[in-house]
Amino acid sequence: MVASQINLEEPRTEIAEEKDTKEVEMKRRREIEKSSSEIRSAIEELSMFIKLKPKDNLDAPRIHIPTKPFLHLCNLVLQVLDKIGPTMLVLRQDIHQNIQRLEKFCELDPSKYANVVEILKKEASEGNARKKTSCSKAFLWLTRSLDFMVALLQRLAKDPGQKMEQAVEESYNIALKPWHGWISSAAFKVALKLLPDSVTFMNILMAKDETYDNLKEEMQTLTSLLVPFLEEIHSILRLQGLDMLKSK
Repeated sequence: MVASQINLEEPRTEIAEEKDTKEVEMKRRREIEKSSSEIRSAIEELSMFIKLKPKDNLDAPRIHIPTKPFLHLCNLVLQVLDKIGPTMLVLRQDIHQNIQRLEKFCELDPSKYANVVEILKKEASEGNARKKTSCSKAFLWLTRSLDFMVALLQRLAKDPGQKMEQAVEESYNIALKPWHGWISSAAFKVALKLLPDSVTFMNILMAKDETYDNLKEEMQTLTSLLVPFLEEIHSILRLQGLDMLKSK
């Protein structure tokens, strides 16, 4: 057989196909974020998650929270907090550390831990779920940070004229304060004094081609997607006995 007839192409492996899938996903995200605000990127992320979510089996409903899309959503929250300014530094650091903790655990077995629920089950079976540095606690606090962001966006979309300090404080009181100790609560009160005004914050959130009405509509769209998503996560946390844990 002549060389030109020999098939030199090696069969594709699962690893190669997985790599291609990751590259396509990263390219998609880069394209979205080039011309998009954090709000739009979050809407795209959640919409994709809903579209690709495995359908439940009536006999055995499948609880599935995709790890990497969830963490990417949390990273978008970090970018929003950056725009609020250095006053959110403590909350931002907590979110960043919790994201890193889950990322490192996922890397141990990306296929197995592609679903956050598998991480929770693993730690629960080993008796580690309630430990200070557990991924279960990281997931819990990331969820509460998303609760805070939902509450804040809902308030700003409903009443753009509301003072930023009031909107942030009310959102904090609902989503985070019940679970914080007095030190964290005191630090947050100090941060409230250094917030930008709501008009400045809204302007910073806008994409280049966006109007205020567009932004308001997108904020409402995002919160309408986040609320049922977070309700599902909270049901998982309740099942795992994690939902009532407080910081010390």
